[in-house]
Formats: sequence, C-alpha cells, structure tokens
Amino acid sequence: MPSAHTASSSPVWFITGCSTGFGRELALAVLDKGWRAVVTARQPGSLAEFVERYGDRALVLALDVTQPAQIQHAVEETLQRFGRIDVLVNNAGYGYLGAIEEGDDQDVRAMFEVNFFGVADTIKAVLPTMRAQRAGHIVNITSVGGLIGNPGSGYYAATKFAVEGLSEALAAETAELGIKVTAVEPGPFRTDWAGRSLKQAKNPIEAYAAGAGKRRAAISAGSGKQPGDPARAALAIIAAVQSPNPPGHLILGSNGLERVKAKLDTLQAEIAAWEATTISADFPE
Repeated sequence: MPSAHTASSSPVWFITGCSTGFGRELALAVLDKGWRAVVTARQPGSLAEFVERYGDRALVLALDVTQPAQIQHAVEETLQRFGRIDVLVNNAGYGYLGAIEEGDDQDVRAMFEVNFFGVADTIKAVLPTMRAQRAGHIVNITSVGGLIGNPGSGYYAATKFAVEGLSEALAAETAELGIKVTAVEPGPFRTDWAGRSLKQAKNPIEAYAAGAGKRRAAISAGSGKQPGDPARAALAIIAAVQSPNPPGHLILGSNGLERVKAKLDTLQAEIAAWEATTISADFPE
C-alpha cells in the first residue's frame, strides 16, 4: 500500500461497475475496513446504500466507462473529495456468448467498448495522479477467459486477452514510477455475469449446437450455482493489493486454477514438441 500517511491510514479505492458482483462486494469490503471508496455505476441510484452506511467515506458517482468525459469528471470529483487515488479497480464489464461465426458485429464492438476501451480510458485518466504521487495500484478484473479461449465465448475472451496484454505492458511501463498492476482472473463466481448482464448471439447456427451452443446453455443454467464466492474474492483482491510484492496475475477460485494449470501444461508440451521447427525459422548462423 502507498506509504504516504493519508494513504496508509485510509487509502482511496476507485472502483468501476459497483451495482452488483465483484464491484459491489469489493466496495463493501474496502469501506468495512474504514477506508475510502469511490463507488461507481451507470445507474448510481442502485448505490444509495453506500452513502447511508458509510457517510462521507463513500463517494457515489455515475460512470459509464464508454464515455471518456464521464471518466474524467469522476476522477476530478474524486480528487476534489479525497485528494488522491491509491487503487483503481477496473471491474465494469459483461459477457457475450456465441460461436465466432454467430457473433453480431454491433454487439461485439459494444462489448469491446466496455471491456477493453473503457478499461484503457479509465487507466489513462488515473495515471497522471498516480505518477504525481509516485504510488498506486491498478487492478484489472479480467477472467480465466483472458487466459483460455473456450467454445461459445471467443469474443468475450478476446476482450479479456486484450486486457491481459495491456496489463502486462502497463506493469512494465509503470514499475519505476511506483505504480503496481495486477490482472485478476476469476473462474466461475456467483455474480450476475451468467445471469442478468449476459448477452448472447441473436442468430444461433445449428452446426454449432453440440459445441458452442451446448456450452452456452450450460453457462446460463449454472447461473447462481457457481463455486466462487464474490465476497471472498473481494478479500483476496485486498490481500493482493496490501502485499509488499503483489502478483501480476491473481487467479481466483479452484475451478479457474485447475483450468489455467491444464492450459499451461498443454502449452509447454506443444512448445517442446515443436521446438526444433520453431528454431528452424531463424537465419542460419
């Protein structure tokens, strides 16, 4: 955690997408610790409980991350109220299910605006403050789907793979500036991701029914029964941010951990099997 007295005694967390799920649980956990939080959502009316419970330690703001002017205004309001931003959590985002061929261009681009460009724009709005402080931590909520592409969620995975790449590069760029970066990769959790907020391809193609279609149905049917607990996820994220050596990647949940380990095993085996071919592509010495 940044060492300035105001930060260490009561750090300021700026969290996007707080109406439900990880964002809401994280805001509650931060405020329950006696810290300060900027609690944002597109419909801030859903966040009235935060001011009622936590008074002036909670700043509730309207924020649609696809609107750069709103992002800038929210950052300015935060600095006026609290004078600093110690932790940015980019949580706002949603899922989209459909085989690649089934994807609706307009829907896919709309998801990229939220899941990727919204994250990038929010980071850019907060970085000048963190650079001036020479301290800060940026937490990007990606997904196990940012490390593994699965049938039926390729476009969603593409947004999250993009945030993974952005996060790794950002971490390298800001390390000497005192700014840390963590990509958080949850597996299946009991959030609204697979329920109310999930979008699906409008025109399914029968040829994909047994693969992508079957997985889409299973995800929707499993909503509310996932093994992951969002409140415990919030505590895990706080523990990572408080660590003197925070991880660049934090996988959340045993289901996600098993799947990522299996992906890495497959990838390493494939690299080893094709190593001679890989090296053969260089100019001869």
